[in-house]
Amino acid sequence: MKRFALGLMALSIAACGGGEPADDSSMDQPADAPQAEAPAAEAPAAEMPAGELTMPDWYQMDGTNVTLDITAGLTEAGQYWNYNGYQNGDLTITVPVGANVTINFSNNDPNMPHSIGVHENFDTAPANPNMTPVFEGAISEDPASMTGATLPGESETITFTASEAGEYTLVCYIPAHTVSGMWIRFVVSAEGEAGAMMASM
Repeated sequence: MKRFALGLMALSIAACGGGEPADDSSMDQPADAPQAEAPAAEAPAAEMPAGELTMPDWYQMDGTNVTLDITAGLTEAGQYWNYNGYQNGDLTITVPVGANVTINFSNNDPNMPHSIGVHENFDTAPANPNMTPVFEGAISEDPASMTGATLPGESETITFTASEAGEYTLVCYIPAHTVSGMWIRFVVSAEGEAGAMMASM
């Protein structure tokens, strides 16, 4: 009886497959998803990076005018799916409420188009973010298109007024990029704070 039970258990294990699970990640991709393999999705950061605001060289402020130089694929982090080398909310950019914001956006990723826009805050990064920006004009051109977004080596400038205080995000709208980590935090401060706060890289 014992041998029969052991044999039955072995058959059950074999029927269940055992071993390593098959990689079904290709089934999770939308039909129009990028051809390059997506970096492994990570859970969004639970809290904003802690510390003091600094003024990195890519952040300039002149009165109520804020200019941000943001580069997609600045480093190889996340297979280049990052903003200024940061992803998954590890960078927080803060501008004062009412600021006239200019984002000089460039794409250094050698393989993929990217985009940028001010999106509402979220607890879980969306696979396909809503393409209506929080502020009028706060989105790059044709943001979800593999041919119309900002292509490798190209740049684009967007301008908008940060008219309402709150916590938001900057995201890439190419399908699967945001959920794979290509997002950082964007805060409009009612207290007039300005600068950037980075998590340790």
